[in-house]
Amino acid sequence: MSNAGFTVTRDGVVVYDALATPALGAAMLRAIRKVTKVPVKVVIVGHYHADHIYGLQALRGKGVTIAAHRNGRAYLASDAAKERLAQRRAELAPWVNEQTELVAADRWLDFADGQPWRFELGGLHFRVLDSSGAHSPEDLQLLVEEDKVLFAGDLFFSGRIPFVGNADSKRWLQALDRMLDVQPAVVIPGHGPASTNPRDDMLLTQRYLRYLREQMGNAVQELLSFEEAYARTDWTPFKDYPAFAQANRLNAYGTYLLMEQESLESSKEPSK
Repeated sequence: MSNAGFTVTRDGVVVYDALATPALGAAMLRAIRKVTKVPVKVVIVGHYHADHIYGLQALRGKGVTIAAHRNGRAYLASDAAKERLAQRRAELAPWVNEQTELVAADRWLDFADGQPWRFELGGLHFRVLDSSGAHSPEDLQLLVEEDKVLFAGDLFFSGRIPFVGNADSKRWLQALDRMLDVQPAVVIPGHGPASTNPRDDMLLTQRYLRYLREQMGNAVQELLSFEEAYARTDWTPFKDYPAFAQANRLNAYGTYLLMEQESLESSKEPSK
C-alpha cells in the first residue's frame, strides 16, 4: 500500500523509502535495474513505519548509504518496533518472516543547524528536509531540485484518508504549509497516486486533520468520553474516501488523546 521511488543520475541512484517487505524491496531493485545499470548510492528513509522500511535489507549493500533522521534510533530500540515486527511476521508470512530484519541507518541526520541536508550526485542536487514530529518523530522529505519532484512520505496522502494514529496534527498542518514553500511540480505521497497539483490535492488531508482537531477538541472541552465524542460526530464528509473504515476510529482516538494533552498543557501556562 505504501509508495517508494528512485531518481537516476549518471553516477548512481537515489532511493526514497523501501516498501513493506523484503520481497517488495527486491522487486524495486529489479525495477531500478530495468531502467539503469548504475548502482544504488543513497537510500533515504522517510520514516520508520513498518510499511516503509522492511524492504531496506534488500537495498543495503557495499557502497550504499542509508540515511535517516536521528530520531529513528529510538524507534529501532523500542519494544514497539519489536512488537510490530512480530505482528507482521504472523500476519504477512511468508513475505515477512524470521529472516526479516530491522535495518538501521548508516548515517543519522541531526539537523542541529536547522538546515536541510543537501548533496549532489551525478549532476543532480538533492535536499533532505526535516519535518520530524509531524506524522512521526523522524519524518524526512526528499526534494530533487532540478526536477522539482518532492518525495513527501506520509505527510502527504493523495485521494484517501491519512493514517494519523498518535501523530501531532498541529505540527503536521504546519509541515503541509511549509511543503509548498519549495514549489514542487510533482509530489510523491506516502500513499496514493502522484500529485501534479499538490496545493489542491493536499486539501483533503488538511480538511480532515482540522476536522479531527475541531471535533475531538470540542469533546474534550465538554468533558465527553471518546465513545460519546465519536458517536456524535458527523463523519459524512469523509466516510466515502478510501481507508476511512480502516483508519478513522484510530485517527479520532489518537486526536482525542492529543487534544486532551494540549488542553492540559494550555491550562498549565501562566496567565498574563
